[in-house]
Amino acid sequence: MNLVRNHVLISIDAGTIMAGARAVEKALVDEISKQGLSGEIAVLETGSIGATGQGVVIVVYPEGLYYANVKPEDAAEIVEEHLLKGRPVKRLMMTEMPKQQVVRKEKTGLMKEQARIVLRNSGVINPENINEYIAAGGYEAIERAFTELKPAGVIKEVKESGLVGRGGAGFATAIKWEFAAHAPGQPKYIICNADEGEPGTFKDRLILEGDPHKLIEGMMLAAYAFGGSKGFIYIRGEYALSIERLEKAIQQAREYGLLGDNILDTGFSFDLAVMKGAGAYVCGEETALIESLEGKRGHPRNKPPYPVTEGLWGKPTVVNNVETLANVPDIVRNGVAWYRGYGTEKCPGTKVYTIIGNVATPGLIEAEMGTTLRDIIYEYAGGIQAGKKFKGALVGGAAGAFLGPEMLDAQMDFVNLKEYAAVLGSGAILVMDEHADIVDMLQSVLHFFKHESCGHCVPCRLGTKQLVEIIDRIAEGKGKTEDIEKMVKISETMRDTSFCPLGQSLVLPISSSLKYFKDEVYGRIPAMV
Repeated sequence: MNLVRNHVLISIDAGTIMAGARAVEKALVDEISKQGLSGEIAVLETGSIGATGQGVVIVVYPEGLYYANVKPEDAAEIVEEHLLKGRPVKRLMMTEMPKQQVVRKEKTGLMKEQARIVLRNSGVINPENINEYIAAGGYEAIERAFTELKPAGVIKEVKESGLVGRGGAGFATAIKWEFAAHAPGQPKYIICNADEGEPGTFKDRLILEGDPHKLIEGMMLAAYAFGGSKGFIYIRGEYALSIERLEKAIQQAREYGLLGDNILDTGFSFDLAVMKGAGAYVCGEETALIESLEGKRGHPRNKPPYPVTEGLWGKPTVVNNVETLANVPDIVRNGVAWYRGYGTEKCPGTKVYTIIGNVATPGLIEAEMGTTLRDIIYEYAGGIQAGKKFKGALVGGAAGAFLGPEMLDAQMDFVNLKEYAAVLGSGAILVMDEHADIVDMLQSVLHFFKHESCGHCVPCRLGTKQLVEIIDRIAEGKGKTEDIEKMVKISETMRDTSFCPLGQSLVLPISSSLKYFKDEVYGRIPAMV
């Protein structure tokens, strides 16, 4: 084994590739070779470190020093000054404050010490190398499942961990598996929902780009637990790098005997396939996803029967999302007590958040359940841009709730937010500063839902059309007080009568905008003359 004194990790994801990461990587390798340092310094690819809008990001170890917005022409200076002479290049150091400072992973902002479970390997290992995943404890959970727990033990472990679905519904993961295990019929399927149609959300993409084997292991454990023999990863067709890395990881797992027939001579057979979707928002609903996977138009099905008894091609099917499944290997490997050491008693574990909008450092973070909205914005995302004031945040994606400043100290978890008629949803947090226009924001949300409505049911098809017409009038300054009242009534009717969660969920952004920003919304109504 060749030991080196420095490791230079370069973040390779869809965003950094567009920013020129491959060219930076080549320039670094060439310059290191030119300086005769190839035997001392290793340049390694890794997934996203969580920061967005920072261009090409590299990390130099053992210092743990982060450089941002690196260009190919910076390579010579980094190698000469930092790697050869030990003098960090200050102008390139990642910083959140005007004052230049070294930002290390354990210190502050997006690099603040995070309780990482899902993102444990992201930005640390090479996602295209199965050996690095194994060296980091990968596939140890499978071994424990096969030798110690057996299928019923895996379900028991996940049930006692308190893991609930991280896609937004918050349904107990193990209960789904248990229903499928007891359902008659073969074969049984597991589907990973990686479609990620929520606007502003990219957590699943970065999880897949940074650690594809963790998803594979999670799906293996789920299938082993309830008796599944085939898995499908339903993913947005636009996620080219995620698809490439998933397919490579699946092939590597097959070559290592971790997928296929009679895995590790246990009698358990399981294989995976990647299926590309068209990015329809409605396919986030599990039965619409199944319809799409069967080659049909993505319309929700009547329920019951539920997918766990009659799902894909009429067979028992479990649908979990990326983040949910990515939690499973660490739960099974480390045990219930370890997992419940994170988060709260009622909501254990962590949550991955996509933080966008008017914050100093947008990106991806993982924090314990129960972390306050204030800490997420000010500790992890560096606060509001340019020292401006916090106005509000849209939490949970387009179908989430607008939260005002009085909610900054609310604990972010599935249970606590229910008390405030809010949802954690997909974990997307759109932060708004003092200049944001709530009416304009609500208008964008309603237009999105009108566009994404599949048209299957009348309440949603006509309701979204009417809501858009109303909000457009209000935004133009042509609305009336009764328009706002009508908008509320329509959304409540859609909640009670729509066929699927798409139409049912619109009441939340409307009601929350009026709860926290009532004066601003009514302020757009012209005064009666």
